[in-house]
Amino acid sequence: MPRSKGDHEARRRDVSAAVWQVMATRGFAGLTLRAVAAELGATTGLLTHYFPTKHTLVEYALDLLEERTQSRPRRHAGRGPAALRDALLDVLPLTAEATDSNRIWVSSWDTALSDPALTSDYGRKYARSRERLRTRVAAAQELGELPPGDPTRIAASAQSFVLGLVVQALFDPAAFPPQRQVELLDDYLAALAAGATGGGATSPPHDD
Repeated sequence: MPRSKGDHEARRRDVSAAVWQVMATRGFAGLTLRAVAAELGATTGLLTHYFPTKHTLVEYALDLLEERTQSRPRRHAGRGPAALRDALLDVLPLTAEATDSNRIWVSSWDTALSDPALTSDYGRKYARSRERLRTRVAAAQELGELPPGDPTRIAASAQSFVLGLVVQALFDPAAFPPQRQVELLDDYLAALAAGATGGGATSPPHDD
């Protein structure tokens, strides 16, 4: 008896859940057909119907990650610095779901950097993110709630800050629990509003 369209969609949802679970627990380095099959309780032969090659599995995993990230609930606080703050809070690993998403994103960087097409794709993703931040910065400047300055440069600074905080929180969650992440973000935004950051000269990075 042939499978119905509903059966096919149900199986595809099961496959998506298995891919997501493997990425959340093992990262991209552990994303293999064998691992997904074990999570699904199926054979690798069944999975080749969905993913003929490892590359198609990686492409699907990245699409799934993008879809899950975009579908997460977002904060909405109107305009001004509050809108910029909300956009940055949405990036941080403040919940279990956001932590899983960030762990997967960070673990995918190695894969993306080894593939020129994925490198370009990631570059475009982060550029779009900076543009969304830029519009919020510019709106806050128009309201007089952020000091003048190049909004593109300020957005790049804000994105760099929050991504760095993501990495710190993932590697040392005990030192960077959600409350401290929020406090550090608020400190950064307070300095930005006071004109202490916002694209001016910065000290070079150093190791303690």
